[in-house]
Amino acid sequence: MERAELVAVELWTERRERAEVLLERYPFAAELLRLYLALVDVQERAFVAARSDEPEPAQLATYIAEHVLHRVVDATVAQGPKELGAAARERLAAGHLDELVAGWLRGEEQSDIDRYLGRAACAPLLEAMGERAGLACRRDEQGRRGEHCPICGSLPQLAYFEATGDDLVTAPRRLLCARCAHAWIFPRLTCAGCGETADDRLIVYAETERFPHIRVDACATCRRYLLTVDLRKAPDAVPIVDELAALPLDLYAQDRSLSKITVNMMGIG
Repeated sequence: MERAELVAVELWTERRERAEVLLERYPFAAELLRLYLALVDVQERAFVAARSDEPEPAQLATYIAEHVLHRVVDATVAQGPKELGAAARERLAAGHLDELVAGWLRGEEQSDIDRYLGRAACAPLLEAMGERAGLACRRDEQGRRGEHCPICGSLPQLAYFEATGDDLVTAPRRLLCARCAHAWIFPRLTCAGCGETADDRLIVYAETERFPHIRVDACATCRRYLLTVDLRKAPDAVPIVDELAALPLDLYAQDRSLSKITVNMMGIG
């Protein structure tokens, strides 16, 4: 097996195994994690197929609508909440699926079900495309700052601190793109929503007993937040999975009238 193929297998295996661990650890997130596990199977197949087929960016919406979207709906019906499954089935029957996908890639305002389906179906393709993902997405350069993904221009889903393996080395803070999963280094004491840097405007919330490795990073200026995963405290954590399971932290932030910078794939935020 070539190195690139091995990395791809490890990527999805890591996410699947972490979701299974968190499913046992956090019963309150069981419904969400079961759906995620079903979607991981679909997304892994789509990721591998995209690496092989190499769809052209201009044709990506049609490719996803034809080859991925119906599998996302099947997984949602099988393992998701009944209301979500029913809504997904109805949306599939309504047609115009390439428009749904294209709208998500362009960053348009969409209904909750369109946004969920678009993101679940598109995410593995954009991740597989790497730097070419920006060619398939709307990139609004006007007013764009360092908080935006340098590949596709989207806002971050979460932040994380890397595990350095050396206590004397300061771990860099990275933001993880909500659209293409690219990660980039970002200043530690800076709001990832508006760029605020004043210490007295940046707020940290934590629940160390249940989530010793995750915290809420909030901003009193823009009233937005994201979750930060600290891999120094939990080297086995997988940020994109752990963020999904940290529901109590999202609720805690929202009770304080904070809005997530980007809702996650399950619409939490």
